[in-house]
Amino acid sequence: MERPLESADLAPLVVRHALRLPVPCGPAGLGAAAARRFDAALLSVGFKLSAPLLEHLSGLAEDTVVRIAAHTLETVREMVGDHVRHNVYFKDFPANVPDTFDFWMECVREALADGAARGSTLAQLRTGVLDLLTLPSYGNHRHTYEEMLAAHDELIAAAGDRMTVLHRGDGLDHEVTALYLALAGSTTPLGEEGLRDLGLLAGHCAGGPQPPEIPVRENRAVVNRARLDRGAELLVDTVTDVLRLACALSDGDVTLTEPTRLRSFSRPVRRALLAALDGVVAAAPAKLADVTAHREEFKRLGERLHPHEYPRRPHAAEVFAVARGEREARSTDSRVEALLGAGDVVGAARLLATAAPGRLLRSLDRLLRACPGPQERGAVAAVAEGAAPRVSGRVLLSVREHFHNRTGGPEVLRVFTNRLGRAWVTADTRAPLPPSEVERLVAALDAEVARRLPDPGHLVVDPDVLDVALPLSGKATAAGLGVLPRGSLSPVDGELLRFFVHWRQTNRSTDYDLSAVMLDSSYTTLSWLSYTALQAVGGEHSGDITNAPAPDGASEFINLRLAAVQGDFIVPQVNIFSGEGFEETAESFFGFMLRDGEQSGRPFEPRTVRMKSELRGPGRVALPLVFLRGADGGWRAKWLHLYLRGTPSANRVEENRATVGTLVRAAVGREHLTVRYLLGLLAGRARATMTGDGAVLPDGPVTYIGMERPDGLHPDSVVVTPENLRALIPG
Repeated sequence: MERPLESADLAPLVVRHALRLPVPCGPAGLGAAAARRFDAALLSVGFKLSAPLLEHLSGLAEDTVVRIAAHTLETVREMVGDHVRHNVYFKDFPANVPDTFDFWMECVREALADGAARGSTLAQLRTGVLDLLTLPSYGNHRHTYEEMLAAHDELIAAAGDRMTVLHRGDGLDHEVTALYLALAGSTTPLGEEGLRDLGLLAGHCAGGPQPPEIPVRENRAVVNRARLDRGAELLVDTVTDVLRLACALSDGDVTLTEPTRLRSFSRPVRRALLAALDGVVAAAPAKLADVTAHREEFKRLGERLHPHEYPRRPHAAEVFAVARGEREARSTDSRVEALLGAGDVVGAARLLATAAPGRLLRSLDRLLRACPGPQERGAVAAVAEGAAPRVSGRVLLSVREHFHNRTGGPEVLRVFTNRLGRAWVTADTRAPLPPSEVERLVAALDAEVARRLPDPGHLVVDPDVLDVALPLSGKATAAGLGVLPRGSLSPVDGELLRFFVHWRQTNRSTDYDLSAVMLDSSYTTLSWLSYTALQAVGGEHSGDITNAPAPDGASEFINLRLAAVQGDFIVPQVNIFSGEGFEETAESFFGFMLRDGEQSGRPFEPRTVRMKSELRGPGRVALPLVFLRGADGGWRAKWLHLYLRGTPSANRVEENRATVGTLVRAAVGREHLTVRYLLGLLAGRARATMTGDGAVLPDGPVTYIGMERPDGLHPDSVVVTPENLRALIPG
């Protein structure tokens, strides 16, 4: 039996997702000294308590504050990546990093002096090919973590160091419920971490207040699992909802992207799932057509549910008859293809408008290209305009972004990204669309999105948030601290840019390689930093670590002086040379730090971390983001969250730099819908104020959109920051 969740389990969820510390229940006391120590400890990792939170904690008993501090410090240290000891191969990094060839020769000399390794090393040298991994001193730390720390001066505090504020929350139950309602009712799919946390919260909150609607099917499956445990009514209106629930009960993939090995279900669970299927088909027999999209999965579900044992559920039995091919249920897709095959494009559009309006909008480009003339294109556009009010806001925005980038031409590259972040690029070979039709559809989409946006009242906006991309899917954003959605642009202010990767293997020796390639304006490689190039113009590599066992795993770093970097693009990447994939390791994450030139400090300093993101994608090469040099010489980061398939082993920057250059060209050329776009739709409807240095916040409630919540906002204000940016997406 699972242990019930306690406050120590739930409070960290609120801190991670909302940067709010639930107000603890505890006796009053003299906790001021403990609260100040707590705040000082937070400062060492780049966090601090807001003034109201510090004041509240100061009025609690000291032991209560100490208990809260212990749990919270553990949470924020993990958020920033400071929960592990980051050692480096070269103890003095970034100082005294040797020339690559000189370093390799030193490793060879040490191997020749080692009686156990001398024979094999000589044998390899005679062949002219030497495997570095066979050299005893290569790839393994030659000093302790403490010895590495002793080689570095203390970090000098700088005004540009990151400072993330923890704000005072309400009581734990209130904060947990609010977070549950926000995640469950999200209008966009959640990422892996969000779905996992929703599952924890649903088990705690299933008996309390519920969101008025759970539009995302994956979220609904996670909530339904908790409702089933409590004996509550299931939220299902398609047969696929039931299949997703079965996957959730089997701890599988509720997105149905990856196959799930369904477990054997108890009799009460089988009865509940069959009753749900029976009810859906009885109310709408046409929904049997959904079975064909997941025919094999439904066959496996039938083997687990034993529908023949439940003759009183005849409609459920029909689901499995369709899956086995014993009964025909034509899908909407097959009917659409038949109409298109007959040349009836307008008829296909009308069918989709009735049966699947969201699919109609996603298919608009294809339908318009299939039209024989302007009259048919006008009719298809009219059907789409009529269907738009019945399409989710997320789909409207996705289609709007598609048409914004619909320039076409063989010189234009299209970048495709699946739900797992795997990317590939191809030339745009589609026939062009008439500009008048595109303009008509864009105007209709803008009007429908604007109609759904709520009245924000007095709008206060941080200018730094304007170029943040709208999170149309949580799958386009990795979990972590300071992470922005794919396509976002953010300024990079600092003299030193330092990347880091950390990984800890689960079962077998695993070697990840951090690299960075510099490209010119034509996306041609100029230079790179990696274990094969420890020094390049403006930078150093910390050295190759080839094994990452518990408890501390392994870390690698790249240090760059931005003023010395040649080229227009810096592309950090993580290559899997051997061992476990990103999703197999016990943990793996990437990030970057920014420092002033004289700050010194250890290789990893949590106060200077600007971003730390989890690496959990499917490929063997990770591309978290790209840095772009502007016309003024300044740098900005564009967020990618992409993975390349790579090769099963020995992925290296030298081998994939051409592919990376092509992908970066396509990704940089694509424009994403941003917060600026939504604010443009609100022009004329809301009074907007831009914040800045010295700006005074209004006294009354406002809608605040920014990179972080400022102190001094009216308590009834609506606050949107990157942690809950999905709240901007209309339903």
